[in-house]
Amino acid sequence: MALKKKTVKDIDFKGKRVLMRVDFNVPMDKGVIQDDTRIQAALPTIKYVLENGAKSLVLMSHLGDPKKDMAKAKEKAEKAGKPFDEAQYLAYKHKMAPLAEHLSKLLGKNVALAPDCVSDETKAMAAKLDGGAILMLENTRFHKEETSKEAADREKMAKALAALGDVYVNDAFGTAHRAHASTETVAHFLPAVAGFLMEKELVFLQDKVVDAPVKPFVAIIGGAKVSSKIAVLESLLSKVDSMIIGGGMAYTFQKALGQSIGESLVEDDMIDTAKSIMDKAKSKGVKLLLPVDNVVTKEFAAETESKVVAAGAVEAGWMGMDIGPKTTDIFKDALKSAKTVFWNGPMGVFEFPKFAVGTQAIAATLAELKGATTVIGGGDSVSAVKKAGVADKMSHISTGGGASLELVEGKELPGVVALNDK
Repeated sequence: MALKKKTVKDIDFKGKRVLMRVDFNVPMDKGVIQDDTRIQAALPTIKYVLENGAKSLVLMSHLGDPKKDMAKAKEKAEKAGKPFDEAQYLAYKHKMAPLAEHLSKLLGKNVALAPDCVSDETKAMAAKLDGGAILMLENTRFHKEETSKEAADREKMAKALAALGDVYVNDAFGTAHRAHASTETVAHFLPAVAGFLMEKELVFLQDKVVDAPVKPFVAIIGGAKVSSKIAVLESLLSKVDSMIIGGGMAYTFQKALGQSIGESLVEDDMIDTAKSIMDKAKSKGVKLLLPVDNVVTKEFAAETESKVVAAGAVEAGWMGMDIGPKTTDIFKDALKSAKTVFWNGPMGVFEFPKFAVGTQAIAATLAELKGATTVIGGGDSVSAVKKAGVADKMSHISTGGGASLELVEGKELPGVVALNDK
């Protein structure tokens, strides 16, 4: 897929008005950006477009889910008996002003901010742009048409967006699995190409993980629930040589084997699915590795009494929080000969330093692999490699958790499909 789509290298940008979808959906706290990784990731494409003579650049992105997130925040405030200021909440969490300001500093040039995405005022601002000037649109999700299930609604917004440019560039891999007005529909109304980040994501995830992984190929799947990873587990079983399962989801597999898991996280309705996955692994000759010991505790807290017990020996009143030392050694050994590794999901409750040992050991092992392609499939795994201080040692860290999983599951991503073929 990666090599079949046109990229920014296939376009002559001289004198062109460029409309670019970026993924600036970054964590915010009281209007302050907490992590600008996604903004930094878009810089190569932004700079390339400007350096190659674009007349203007209009950037668009969503920032959170304003309607849904605000409803939750409002309900929480009401339950606590606290006043809720809608305008302040939106400014702190969903307005693009801090991002425009931050991007201005990174580029060393002014980034103007539009009041919305499609009004006459925004059109007038875009029309005046020249000499490589940049305009950032307000949060695309302030418009209900952006995420509407009605194609006509999305089309109406997409046509208005398309009027702001001559070429559409999609560099927002993190939203490529959504058929939204600014990610998919707009691509039908302009020449549409991939940015460098989109291209890199497709090269690593599609080409090097899905289509042609160098063997031995080991997948590490963790996190809380089997239910959220069924499709990726089943898809990878036909590609990998070994599959490592850790995190909260491992206890569902352990219970499926008849092991005692105490009060550990479990999805009882997924036990048959876990059995099926283990049977499929066996029939395909895939080595499926589960924890042989666990770090357990009596309460879900950062600082609490803990001990290491063998898998299947978790007593009533105790819960698993991390993989144990024997498991860590087995997992590390399984990774030593790997030439391709795909990792999605931590090995334990890594938010608590005491229970991050297993996850950090896996991160450190990947960092030491020689001649291997190591792909981190978004989500908590990204935080894990960053916390371990080895992010720069990974071959690729995906900027889209949901999008990366769907791609590895074998699904087509609407935002990618809509781009022009070479």
